[in-house]
Amino acid sequence: MTKQALPYGLWPSPIAPAMLAGSIRLNDVQWSPDDNFLLWSQSLDGKTSLFAKPARDAAFDLSGDLNPSGGVGYGGGDFFAGRQGAAFAERNGRLYYKPYSEGLARPITPAFGACAAPVITPDERFVIFVHTYENKDVIAIAPLDGSEWPRILKQGADFYMQPAVSPDGKLLAWVEWDHPNMPWDGAKLFLAALDAEMGSLSEVKLLDGDENVPVFQPIFSPDDSKLAWLSNAGELDQLKLLHLGSGEVETLVQGRVLMPAAWVQGLRALAWSPDSQQIFFLENQLGQTSLHSLSLGTKEITRIDIAPYTLIEQPCVSAKGELALLAESAAKPARVLRVFGEGVEVIARSQSDVLPAGFLSQPQAIAWQSSDGVTVHGLYYPPANPDFEAAGAPPVVVYIHGGPTSQVFDAFNLEADFFTSRGYGYFAVNYRGSTGYGRAYRDALKGEWGRIDLQDTIEGCQALIARGLADPAKLVIKGGSAGGYTVLNALVHHPGFYKAGICSYGVSNLFTFELDTHKFEAHYNASLVGKLPEAAEKYHAWSPIFHADKIRDAVAIFQGSEDKVVPPEQSEQMVRALQSNHVPHLYKLYEGEGHGFRKKVNLIDYYETVDRFLKQHVIFSFQEEA
Repeated sequence: MTKQALPYGLWPSPIAPAMLAGSIRLNDVQWSPDDNFLLWSQSLDGKTSLFAKPARDAAFDLSGDLNPSGGVGYGGGDFFAGRQGAAFAERNGRLYYKPYSEGLARPITPAFGACAAPVITPDERFVIFVHTYENKDVIAIAPLDGSEWPRILKQGADFYMQPAVSPDGKLLAWVEWDHPNMPWDGAKLFLAALDAEMGSLSEVKLLDGDENVPVFQPIFSPDDSKLAWLSNAGELDQLKLLHLGSGEVETLVQGRVLMPAAWVQGLRALAWSPDSQQIFFLENQLGQTSLHSLSLGTKEITRIDIAPYTLIEQPCVSAKGELALLAESAAKPARVLRVFGEGVEVIARSQSDVLPAGFLSQPQAIAWQSSDGVTVHGLYYPPANPDFEAAGAPPVVVYIHGGPTSQVFDAFNLEADFFTSRGYGYFAVNYRGSTGYGRAYRDALKGEWGRIDLQDTIEGCQALIARGLADPAKLVIKGGSAGGYTVLNALVHHPGFYKAGICSYGVSNLFTFELDTHKFEAHYNASLVGKLPEAAEKYHAWSPIFHADKIRDAVAIFQGSEDKVVPPEQSEQMVRALQSNHVPHLYKLYEGEGHGFRKKVNLIDYYETVDRFLKQHVIFSFQEEA
């Protein structure tokens, strides 16, 4: 079939804003201990639901009108699958228990503060969880029937994460860390004797980690003889194992990127086989994750082929040895998979596979040399539409991820496809500061936020232009949160380089951001920029609001009214400056939205607005003669 010639950015596309707004976000998947149920949580239109699938029956909604959502920090750690039912954190701050059989969900804890990461004890009498109230975080325990007030098991640290109970119910392991660290900077792994009946811990031991060594996901072997976890004592990560009987610690895997950045509760990268003879782990390589198994007997590592999936998350193993996980690829939307023997079964989908492959752009991992001699990474999505073509290099939407300690993966990216199917290229920059490329790469942003991320973005775009992959006159820079901060700095420090900017809940004033942000990131700026008041000059130099008079390119700014991470004043200060400087701009404030947009009506409006904005200021733009 002959393609029709039509200018870039004007190609008709079946990927409508409503399709993006209607995509389900899959959060987690777990087996019940007896294999009778597979549970997963999913979110749509601002509502999270917990589903349970019996072994030989259809799945059903376990949570009903309730909203299972971990409420500590950025969330996560929504639920725990027990034998008879599931415990889950509700958005109202309480823990609930819902049996798999008939009956309504019953509250376990009072309504104050917020909960996350529940763990039901093996005897199914108690639940252990992370709780936060008035900026104080603890690990607490409560009877599963809600008959008694919760008791504090551990307090004193600023943050807690990933509590794990041994199969005999006698040991508790957990991760904790303190300000000014983020969990990927340094954290501690503790092990203690647990008396659930008394609500107490004893014989508390520090196993690994300190202010400079992060640790991640303690997990007991099913036979109660071992504890595994991830650690990072150097450039790359290690998989470690404690033999509980002898106290011997051995390093099983090293020299690989294994640990995800712990932005939320409930993340997993490890799982045990039911016979305790294998450990499954994830490895991150150049924007893709792969699943591997390690034999404790032979120490042999085997890659488990789950083609064609390039992003695998939240692995878990049933008592029968069947894997369940979340998986996706550029051509396959996220789904819950059951992996058994040589077979793979799709249990749940984030959306239907309705789009022909020709509308899904295949990302290309690209790298370039920075001006200071470092190899920097990104993913480039070329324009993709089976019906249309255009001559020359395309306009490119340059996407800057948030965090900034985060990463863009080679995975299903419907936002990228929204643009590429209309005739744009899409360039996701994994600038220095991103995870997935080693500790030195991630730590390179410390003290340099605003400069290094911007340098890598500009030089990445120059590399695209040099390779003929981008029209230098029609570049767009887009990002949210920390990514929005880079967007604003790009428009300030490189006016004219980008034709337009799209900024969602971006940081514009580092001083007020330092004062107003939430507990989790309260000291993040000290690491990324510097401590106040000593670094006041740097805060001023890299706060876009103080240099907004240099912006001359069109800007679209989007903000949620209930954002506690980047409050609306950050966006509204910038909007006032753009107004006074007569810069073409638009501003959308979405009522009831927080840090990221979840409601269908707002997501539809967002992408419709962005599409119109780019047509006006990029596709239909022209250079006026002097």
